[in-house]
Amino acid sequence: MNKDQVKGRIEQAKGAVKETTGKVVGNKNLEAEGQLEKAGGKVQATYGDIKEDVKDAVKGSTPPRR
Repeated sequence: MNKDQVKGRIEQAKGAVKETTGKVVGNKNLEAEGQLEKAGGKVQATYGDIKEDVKDAVKGSTPPRR
């Protein structure tokens, strides 16, 4: 797991908390902010997932060094 994956998932969680809090207290701005933060976190986590997949693919296709 790389730093983009971790940071992205943290942002998703923070966004979900803000979104839920906004819904509970009836604050549409906080709810929207949470949705945006959650979406941004998802993008960052996906980017980290892709980086990890590429790293694994490259690692698997090169012969081991001796």
